[in-house]
Amino acid sequence: MQARVASIGFFDGVHRGHRCLIGQVAEGSRRRGWPSLLVTFDRHPACVLRPEAVPPLLTPDSERLRLLRCSGVDDVQVLPFTPELSQQSAEAFMRDVLLSRFGVRCLVIGYDHRFGHGRGEGFADYQRIGRTLGIDVVQATPLQPLPDGSVASSSAIRRALQEGRTEEATALLGRPYALRGRVVDGFRIGRTLGYPTANLLPDSPRQLVPAEGVYAVDVAFPSGTHDFKGMLYIGSRPTFAPADGALSIEVHLFDFHADIYAEQIEVRFLRYIRPGRTFPSAEALREQLSQDEEACR
Repeated sequence: MQARVASIGFFDGVHRGHRCLIGQVAEGSRRRGWPSLLVTFDRHPACVLRPEAVPPLLTPDSERLRLLRCSGVDDVQVLPFTPELSQQSAEAFMRDVLLSRFGVRCLVIGYDHRFGHGRGEGFADYQRIGRTLGIDVVQATPLQPLPDGSVASSSAIRRALQEGRTEEATALLGRPYALRGRVVDGFRIGRTLGYPTANLLPDSPRQLVPAEGVYAVDVAFPSGTHDFKGMLYIGSRPTFAPADGALSIEVHLFDFHADIYAEQIEVRFLRYIRPGRTFPSAEALREQLSQDEEACR
């Protein structure tokens, strides 16, 4: 079997820290002349290990796999994360999956990554196991923190988005955070205010929806021919439906007048503008929307 250089992980977000690790896998591949491989899972491990505490995803599975396959490695393999797999020791996983199934002879491990039942072993243990199996275990060099000390991790990016710190999330991801989905019918209130909106239903109900409020956004269509600027609101409709409480995601596209009902769109979050609030009248809301538009433009 052809020897390979590999790394393992769920890689939610495929953020700058992940890409730093993947770059070191690719470099090891070039240096040794072996193909490069990423081994990932079909679900977040917490779905099996802590089903009551599964974090919202930064990337739906299809987008995560697309980003991994475009990351410069030769192959991406997806393992079902089953209860049986979660019970495997690090040694059994390295022997039966990485070596026997995929031919891994060099394993690049993130500086803080742990695997195997109970995650009780560390890098020195993986090196020791690797020596007995003929796998060279290499610890990746971590990505340097941002100037403000922020470290690229999936949990840090989730916190930033949940707190409206959009620009920090962009810096850690290496790209704007995005939601993809279909435009569905809404309450049509925006058009009565001069700000018609497209109501977005995300493709993945498990994906993280950022903090409530108003955002400056880019909106892209599947054709990719042109992106539109706009402003987006996440939250309930307290001015018009205070008892409803249902969360809506509504985007108004600047200088755009076509009907896009049932279209697929991608919304990229550029900047958090303000939190949502209740207005005393439709006129007060209209005036605020005008100010929001100016801020977003």
